[in-house]
This record gives sequence, C-alpha cells and structure tokens, in this order.
Amino acid sequence: MLKRRMLVLIAIAALAGGVIIVATRGTIPAPVVPSRPPGLHVTIVAQPGTPAPAKLIIMRIAHSSGLVDFDGEGILTDPWFTESSQYHHGEPLGLALANLPALTAVVVSHGHYDHFDIDAFAAYPRKDVPFFVEPSLGSAARKAGFTNVYELPTWQSSHAGSITITATPAKHGVPEVTYVLQGKGSTVFFGADTELIPDLDEVPKRFPKIDVALLAVNGLHAFGKQVVMTDQEAARLAGKLHAQIAIPIHYAFKGGWLSDTFFLSYHGTPEGFMRAAEATAPETQVRILPPGQRLVIDYSTAQTAGLVRRGDERQ
Repeated sequence: MLKRRMLVLIAIAALAGGVIIVATRGTIPAPVVPSRPPGLHVTIVAQPGTPAPAKLIIMRIAHSSGLVDFDGEGILTDPWFTESSQYHHGEPLGLALANLPALTAVVVSHGHYDHFDIDAFAAYPRKDVPFFVEPSLGSAARKAGFTNVYELPTWQSSHAGSITITATPAKHGVPEVTYVLQGKGSTVFFGADTELIPDLDEVPKRFPKIDVALLAVNGLHAFGKQVVMTDQEAARLAGKLHAQIAIPIHYAFKGGWLSDTFFLSYHGTPEGFMRAAEATAPETQVRILPPGQRLVIDYSTAQTAGLVRRGDERQ
C-alpha cells in the first residue's frame, strides 16, 4: 500500500505541469495489424459548376495518426508509433513506421508523446520531408535531424507540393493547433485532440467546403478536467463544419493502471459519435475506420453521395 501511495505522489508531481505524463523513455514498438482490412469506397457529390476533385484516400493508423493522400501526395498526421507503461493505443497500428510511404509532409498538433513521438519518428529516412509543427516544437523536430521544419501559428498557411496547410485553433492544456489541408480540389480538417471551443466557429467561415473532418471523440478528462471533445461535442462540430464525411479518431487510447485508476477518464466512443451526428450533422456521413483500412473517396457530379462499396484493388 505504501508503495502504491508513493507511485501516486510521484505521478501527481509529474502531472502538475501538464495534462498527461509525457513519457519518451522506456518505449517499445507498438503492435501492427497482421493484415489490413479491405478498403471502403465512398462517392460524394462535387460542388456544382466545379471540376470533380482528384481521388482522396484516408487511412487511420491509430489514435490521431493517419495518412491523408491527395491523389499521390500523402500527409502524415500526429505520428505515434511506440507505447510505454502509461500510453497504449488500445488497438494495433494500421501501418508500421518502417512501412510508411514517401511523404509529402508531416503535420503535428502539439507536443504530447502520443501525438509527437519524435524519438521514434527520427528513424524516418527522408529528413528533408516538410515538417509542420505547432511553433513550440520546431527545435525538437530539428534536433531529431529534420531539416525542413515549419512552425505554424494559428491561421498561418504554408505549402508542401501542391498541398496548402493552414494551422487552425485548438485548446488542450498545452499549446496546440489543428489543421486544414487543401489539395487537388479537396479539403480535410484534422482536429487533433482539441476541445470544442468558440474559435473553431471561424473554420467554416474561412473554409466553407470541407470534404472530410477527422475529429477526436473520447472526451478525455485528466484530474476531472476535460481536455478533449466528447462524442456529442464532436458531432456538433461536424455539423458546424458542414463536413461531407466525418471520421472519428482518438478513442481507443488507454493509460496504464496508474493513470486510468487515478487520473484519466473517458467520455466518448465512435459509436456514440455516429449516433449523435445523425441528429446534429444529418448531412454528414460518418465512417468508423479500423486501423489500416483505406477510405477511398471518389467525387461525382451526379447525386450519388453515400454510395459505398467494399474492396480495394490497391491493398
């Protein structure tokens, strides 16, 4: 009992200056799915009077890590490829770090280990990949050997290949940004693990056409304080964004026994998000993706939105 109380006191001291324990030592590679699920194809309607955008492919790797592929230009979000005693994905990775494709860019929302696994990601061989980070993280990315680092404050934009990357508002207890990614006629909102805040109302004013929104839904509380959107709040944000498709992220994560017993609680699921979106975002299709499944989005000028077929010839 005394040992347990000592561990609790040590953890409280470690957490006093942040939301969650930031552990980068004692990590191990996270498990990976033995095979990826069949792909899912969805057709959505292009805006009238505009050319149909190029094909867009989304893959959820795990947690907030994912690949957004704009017809051959791939953006990796919030890389996290290892685990520690207090950080568990709660599901296998959909893709191993060693199997990442050549990336057009990497975007990082904030400095928590489960979103900025820089010690592990330093193994990515292309050190000149454009690396977009919340401004406080630039030095850490450069220290890891990356040579093409861009620090993006809120509402600043930059480019990688033909993709425009804009930092948008967020709130999480540490400095954080979300991102809008635009390329080849498509627009994707990456919500990292922000809370639902009034500043996000500006996003649809500046970006009225959002094809896909990636939204955290687990409603994480740390020490009783909310630090991530709940599934209900994420559904409301999907409605505000007028997203054609919404993909829940950031929901399988678990801490270790210590964190989950004393410090953390969870208040949202992808299924709860889907149910809530039926009421608050009725025009939005919700797709829950297991790790590694590719959502292939084709565009049509006909009224065929919602047409879904399984099977991806490019597995």
